[in-house]
Amino acid sequence: MFKISRLTDYSVVILASMMATRSAKPISATDLADSTGIPQPTVAKILKLLVHANILASQRGMQGGYSFCKDPETLSIAEVITALDGPVALTACVDGASGTCLVEHVCALRGRWDPLNYAVQQALENVSLKDIANFSPIPDFVSQPATP
Repeated sequence: MFKISRLTDYSVVILASMMATRSAKPISATDLADSTGIPQPTVAKILKLLVHANILASQRGMQGGYSFCKDPETLSIAEVITALDGPVALTACVDGASGTCLVEHVCALRGRWDPLNYAVQQALENVSLKDIANFSPIPDFVSQPATP
């Protein structure tokens, strides 16, 4: 099963909540915890990782909090996944990685996962936070057949 981590899932919830508030001033970790239902320590951990990845900026003080470094409408889900979990890798041996698989020296499929990994990466790069936050049954990024 291919599955994103709970922290990545929560980070998308937090970012979507921030985007929905459309606040010009920074939003506190406590307010984000309250609005999302995610425990405050988990929110703080995620925010720190998102700041480190230059997705969010932090501001200290009474009027402090967190704000986007870039336009949240163009922020890709791939960027969020990479910030929390590292690069998308379907197997241990994609993109030339070595030393992480016990059978890599005899594996007949070594390197053959790269095209599939690339396709998944591209798909995630083509889905924005806006697409997730404004979810509809048939998202804008999926081409729809013409109706007669």
